[in-house]
Amino acid sequence: DELHAWSLSHYEDFWAGLLDYFKVKYSNDYQQVTIGKMPQVKWFKGIDVNYAEHVFRNTSPKQPAILSINENGEKSEWTWAALTQKTADVQQFLLRAGVKPGDRVAAYLPNIPEATISFLAANSIGAVWSSCSPDFGTQAVLDRFVQIEPTVLIVTDGYAYGGKFFSRQNEVVQLVASLPTLNEVIVVPSTNPSKSLAFNFTNWNKIPTTYQPLTFTRVPFNHPIWILYSSGTTGMPKAITHGTGGILLEQLKYGAFHQDIKKGERCFWYTTTGWMMWNYLTGCLLAGGTIVLYDGHPAYPDRNTLWRLIDACRIAHFGISGSYVVSMMKSDSYPQEEFKLDSLRSIGSTGSPLPAEGFQWIYSKVKQDIWLTSMSGGTDVCSAFVGGCPLLPVYQSEIQCIALGCDLQVWDESGTRTNEEGEMVITKPMPSMPVFFWNDPEFKRYYESYFDVYPGVWRHGDWIRKTEHEGIIIYGRSDATLNRGGVRIGSAEIYKVLDKVIEVKDSLIVCIDKPNREFYMPLFVMMNEGFALEESLIKKIKHQLKTACSPRHVPDEILVCPDIPYTLSGKKTETPVKKILMGKDPHKVVNVGSLRNPESLKFFVEFFQSHIG
Repeated sequence: DELHAWSLSHYEDFWAGLLDYFKVKYSNDYQQVTIGKMPQVKWFKGIDVNYAEHVFRNTSPKQPAILSINENGEKSEWTWAALTQKTADVQQFLLRAGVKPGDRVAAYLPNIPEATISFLAANSIGAVWSSCSPDFGTQAVLDRFVQIEPTVLIVTDGYAYGGKFFSRQNEVVQLVASLPTLNEVIVVPSTNPSKSLAFNFTNWNKIPTTYQPLTFTRVPFNHPIWILYSSGTTGMPKAITHGTGGILLEQLKYGAFHQDIKKGERCFWYTTTGWMMWNYLTGCLLAGGTIVLYDGHPAYPDRNTLWRLIDACRIAHFGISGSYVVSMMKSDSYPQEEFKLDSLRSIGSTGSPLPAEGFQWIYSKVKQDIWLTSMSGGTDVCSAFVGGCPLLPVYQSEIQCIALGCDLQVWDESGTRTNEEGEMVITKPMPSMPVFFWNDPEFKRYYESYFDVYPGVWRHGDWIRKTEHEGIIIYGRSDATLNRGGVRIGSAEIYKVLDKVIEVKDSLIVCIDKPNREFYMPLFVMMNEGFALEESLIKKIKHQLKTACSPRHVPDEILVCPDIPYTLSGKKTETPVKKILMGKDPHKVVNVGSLRNPESLKFFVEFFQSHIG
C-alpha cells in the first residue's frame, strides 16, 4: 500500500526508478520524465530503446523460450538459441525487403511460434507490428490493415479449429489484392497442402539461414511498437498505437510485481493473435519466462484440453477468460481429480468479470492453494489497471489491487469521487497509454474515446466499486449499465446469477428507455442442449435474481434467443442490441464485420419488428 501510494504521489520518480530497477538499456538521455498532459504526454523524450533487445538478454541454455502445441497434440520446442537464429534470419529477410524503422509489418496468423518470431524480427529493426487472427473475415482484416498501410504481410493459408480445417487461400488472395502498399508477402504454409496462390510470395520455410547475428535498432521511447484495434462495433476500428518504451516499462512492471514471473517459469494464456493478451503473453519473455502457445479450440478434443497442457508443459502461470471458467463450472468438471497440477502457481482470469461462483469452483475443483489473479485493463493500455499481487489475500469476487503507478478512482456522474459504484477513471498518465491513434493527427478520436466525459481525465468505460480491502469489483461496461428508474444496475450482476443456472448456456440483458419515463428490460437467454424455457424455469430465474440482487434486477420478460452476439475479441455486444431494440438502423449501430457471429443480430431485428416496433 505504501509503495502504491508513493507510485502516485511521485509517479515520475516511480517510472524513472523502473528504468534503473530493471536495468533498461537505452541510448542518449532525457531531461524530463513527462512532457505535456493527457492524452498527448511524451515520456522520457530523448532516449532510444528496443523491446526485442530486452527479450533476448534473457537467453538461457537450460530453458526453452517457446513451447508450442496444437489441438492435435503436436508439440514443438524452441530453445533460446533456435529462437535467436530464426529471428535473425527473418530480420535479415525484412531488411533485404527494404523494411525500415516505422514501416508496418502486418500478420494474419494463428497463435504459433512463427507469429512471435515475426514480431520480434520486425521489432528488432524498429518496424511497427500489427496482427489479426485468421478467424477474422476478409473485411474485418481490411478494416484494420488498410488504415495502417503495411509494407510486409505475413499470412497463413489455412488453420485448424475444433477438428476442422479452414482454408484461408481465398481470403489471403483478397487481402493481398486490397493492400497496394505491400512490397513483400510471406506465407506460413498450413499442414494442409497449399494450392497455388495468385500472387508472388515467399514461403516461410524457404527463408534462408544467413548465420548473421541478431542486431537491435533502438528507436525513440515514444516510437510505435504495435497497433492494436478497438472492436469496431459501431464504425471503423480505432487503430490504437502504443509506444515502444511505454510498453516495455509496463510489461516489465506487471510481469515482475503483479504476475510474479520467475526466470524459467512457463507462462500460458489462451488467446489468439487478434487479442491484446497475445501481446501481453509475449511480454512474459521480458521476465525470462517460457511462453506456452496453444493453437486450436480450448475444448477439443475434450473439455480438459487446456488443463492437460498444465501437466504436459509444466505451466506455472495459467491464463484464461472468465467465460471459460463459467463454462467449465457448468460442465461439472473436476480438474483436481484428473491432473497433478503440481507446477501450477497462479491462475489468471480476464475478458469478462469472474463471478463469485468462479472463484469457488477454482478453489474447490482446481487447486486449494492456488493464487487467483483476476485482472482487467484492455487493448487501450495492453496491460491491466487492476490485477494481482502475490503479497495480498484473494477475496471472492474481487480483483486484488490497483496496479502500481495507476491512479484509478471511482467517480460519479458529476465527477466526484465516490465510495459507491461508479465510473472507473484514471487521473494520472501511464506510459502504456496509446501514444496516438493511427490517422488521428488532431487527437479527435482519442479525445472522444477517453476524455469526452471528464476533461483531462481518462474514463475507461467500466462500472466498478472499490471494496473495503482496496480491491475492485467490476460490474460491466458503463455504457451497457442498466438504468432502471434512475437506479443503475451492472449487467454483470445479472450474468452472475444466470451463470449458476445450468439450463442457461449464455444470456444478454438490456434496458430500453421508452416515452413517458417508462422502461422495458428484457432478458434473452440461450439454452443449453436438452433444456427448454418452461414457466417453472422463468419463475426460478426471477426468484434467484430477486433474492440474490433486488426486485429491480428482475427483468420484465425472459425470452429464448438462438445466439448471443459477440465481437471478434470475445465481448458481448449489449449496446448495439439495445439500440436495435430502440428502433435504430441496425446497419448504423453495429459494424457486422466486427462480430464473431453477425447472424445472431437477425433475431433481435426481427424481435423489434414483431414485438416492439
